[in-house]
Amino acid sequence: MSTKHVVIYITGGIAVYKAAQLVREFVKAGAQVKVAMTDAAQTFVSPQTFAVLTKNPVYTDFSANQQREFVSHIELADWTDIAVVVPATANIIAKMALGIADTFVSTALLATAAPKYVIPAMNEKMWQNAATKRNLATLKNDGIAVMEPAEGFLAEGYSGKGRMPEPLDIFKWINNLSAEKQDLAGRKVLISAGPTVEPIDPVRYLSNHSSGKMGYALANAAAKRGAEVTLVSGPTRLTKPAGVKFIQIQAAAELQETMEKNFSKSDIVIMAAAVSDYHVDQVAPQKIKKNGQDLELHLVSNPDILAGLGQIKKGQILVGFAAETENLLANGNKKLQKKNLDLLVLNDVSRTDIGFNAEDNEVRLLRARREPRLIAKSSKDQIANQIFDEILNLA
Repeated sequence: MSTKHVVIYITGGIAVYKAAQLVREFVKAGAQVKVAMTDAAQTFVSPQTFAVLTKNPVYTDFSANQQREFVSHIELADWTDIAVVVPATANIIAKMALGIADTFVSTALLATAAPKYVIPAMNEKMWQNAATKRNLATLKNDGIAVMEPAEGFLAEGYSGKGRMPEPLDIFKWINNLSAEKQDLAGRKVLISAGPTVEPIDPVRYLSNHSSGKMGYALANAAAKRGAEVTLVSGPTRLTKPAGVKFIQIQAAAELQETMEKNFSKSDIVIMAAAVSDYHVDQVAPQKIKKNGQDLELHLVSNPDILAGLGQIKKGQILVGFAAETENLLANGNKKLQKKNLDLLVLNDVSRTDIGFNAEDNEVRLLRARREPRLIAKSSKDQIANQIFDEILNLA
């Protein structure tokens, strides 16, 4: 943190008083810190407080007589290594999600390419509102880290979820996520992601609800931690991760061929793809016409790609994913053993708030002769890093 330029964006809410301690934590860690405040934030704590703590002028608006730089919001955005929004109100979260730039804070944030960390603080009813949830999902999908608020006594006089976490906890969370680990340097990591698509005719196919987000998060995490990454992906709407070798596939047979071809050259192999269990025996060369009668398809089982890799592995760390709706641990442990895996990531896909298409997940990590490790509900990016932490413990 001692080499970082940190900008703290402070928006209006009773929790503003806690932001002073957070600024102090960054200063104590050796970071160079600047602060920008909305008008609402200034009604709770004076900008002078933060100017004293940071030994830098505080950005408050676009007024030329207050800011030395001609285009001050761009200058600040370019200077930034880490941007922290705290306490993040529902208002600033909505503006960030929609790209609204109508104040110095929202404009500078829109211009900032550096990693952003958002720490929401608001009333529980605002936190649970569908619009807030949509906006938070957008931020996470844009790669912005969001810290869950704490539960406790709120300003309104009752307990609920929405409190700003303690400053030291926030600092540790950001420091953890921003640490530039290179603990996968020199490792070759092969990852599959997304659904497979099994054609029925030229316009119809069999597939599943996998978005590919977990596999892409794993590829991003591995690349950032120094690995040489190959991502084998079924069709998704996701942006190709930077710094990885990308191979597009469609059907399970194509996925199997690609994984087996690259398997021997890999140190760590993660099968996060949701592979279709069946394919059509005979794919129709032309579109099947509707004739008012029932249609029967003869489905043939697809090979178990993960089990096949387990049979041929020679020193690779092999990680599988299991999507279950019942008897999670019993079914998961059977797959761990049967498929000769080193680690199994177990998903409960019966829940609608995690897993397929969701921004967050909650998983259990299963290892032979070990107690399952629960990773509580968090972003898929955070879970990806914890999975790699566990993988490194296996090595």
